[in-house]
Amino acid sequence: MTVPFRHCPRCGELLVEREMEGRARRVCPSCAFVHYRNPVPAAGVVLLEEGNLLWVQRRFEPRKGGWTLPAGFVEYGEHVTECAARETLEETGLEVEITGLFGAYMAMDDPRTQVVLLLYLARRTGGALAPGDDAVDAAFFPVEAPPQPIAFRAHALALADIRERLRTSPGSAP
Repeated sequence: MTVPFRHCPRCGELLVEREMEGRARRVCPSCAFVHYRNPVPAAGVVLLEEGNLLWVQRRFEPRKGGWTLPAGFVEYGEHVTECAARETLEETGLEVEITGLFGAYMAMDDPRTQVVLLLYLARRTGGALAPGDDAVDAAFFPVEAPPQPIAFRAHALALADIRERLRTSPGSAP
């Protein structure tokens, strides 16, 4: 997990821990700044083609070599759907159109931070499949035979939801 601030980013004073709102929080005794450690938003896509799901193999730690759905952290000022499309293009070379929200997942197993992952349904609109950016590989795999290992629990939970939706609504998008 990320280490909380030790000094106030506003005035430089050493932060102290205080009970606030039922939680221990780091607070500046000089200017009253409160360091809230909030989850970080991320967005990605669920891209299915002919029963195959798009996956990306991670180039870097954490979980280097593991597989994820195309996804990444939302940039400041960026809409989550723009992030999902951007990350897909950067990691896979594919241009996509976002068609709807698939689901939201809490990622508690990323050693960098806690993540709120929003996954969107998407359809391919262009590009050519090729790993890029921080991906070693990008490929479609059958939903029932995904690549291994899946890097983060949130992506494994999403896969379970995809399988369930396909079972309960065969012939339609999840």
